[in-house]
Amino acid sequence: MPPLEDAWKARRKARRRARMNRELLESLEGEVLGWPGVVGERGDGITVYRYGRRQIGHVHHDGVADLPFPREVHERLVSEGRAEPHRGGFRGVVSYRLRSPEDVPGAVALFRMGYERARAAAERRAAGQG
Repeated sequence: MPPLEDAWKARRKARRRARMNRELLESLEGEVLGWPGVVGERGDGITVYRYGRRQIGHVHHDGVADLPFPREVHERLVSEGRAEPHRGGFRGVVSYRLRSPEDVPGAVALFRMGYERARAAAERRAAGQG
């Protein structure tokens, strides 16, 4: 195959992958932003989701979600195959790859876990102040 055709096929494949990532990210975002108190902040190549001041996770625009969890939860999620260790090696952070529509429910479940933890922490703080 001539190099020009190779380049054309690679470009078409990259556009298809970018469109799929955008659709997957929009699907995830539609769910997560529907939870009371959650806001999304777009940054340079990522979207961060917060409940109050606490980050519940973020998604890189290449479709990899990173979510912070306590060590025991992190280890359980990785050992159960529900997430991977963080690709950058950060302890206490799991990564989850969104490659297809079938991956979205798994990502939503992880974000929901983070959301519930953040909400419970905010309730504990409010009870302690009051």
